[in-house]
Amino acid sequence: MEHYFSEKQSSKFVKRKIEVHLFNKTFYFYTAPGVFSKTRFDIGSEFLVQTAIIKNGWKVLDLGCGYGAVGVIIKAMHPNVEVWAADINERAVHLAKMNAELNKVKISVIKSDSFSNLSMFFDTILFNPPQAAGLKLCYKMIEDSFNHLRENGVLQLVARHNKGGSRFEKLMLELFGNVEIVRGHKKYSKYTVYKSEKKSGRIESILNKGFLK
Repeated sequence: MEHYFSEKQSSKFVKRKIEVHLFNKTFYFYTAPGVFSKTRFDIGSEFLVQTAIIKNGWKVLDLGCGYGAVGVIIKAMHPNVEVWAADINERAVHLAKMNAELNKVKISVIKSDSFSNLSMFFDTILFNPPQAAGLKLCYKMIEDSFNHLRENGVLQLVARHNKGGSRFEKLMLELFGNVEIVRGHKKYSKYTVYKSEKKSGRIESILNKGFLK
């Protein structure tokens, strides 16, 4: 069965364009069958963008980028950051490249199974976990994110608190030793953003507890 987290998509590539209105700007994105949230920009991802901590000069990763909306919007709103976007889905990667060009921003889009093709370190990683792929994979991607953050780097993750989010919060607290919670209101009321900072010396503590081996 075809899933948005599958590497290859067998459905017919039928491109459509959607509009996204954020930050008093209008963005356009091409979507197609076989990618996550193909009919509209996912509400959770939108909340993640709205609440994201981004600083000038940072290297930012949109992990599991889908058709690239998060990375494109972040780059448009923060032109002085370096944005990478990665996904295992070949069709999603193709669309993300198209959408960067469509919205006239320059981001680096790469096909990668989690971090398999990403060897660099990031100042922040933005992540909407693919829960349909199973919690085990999501946990692994969170742990790998810890390994790919610079010192003082921040993992920023969005989820529904009662549908996996509380478990992600627990893991992030165990890994990072800290987690900040941002709860949504009104249209975002079902979503929570979890932010954890990789503080100096934490890696030794984690290894002693048996993580990341």
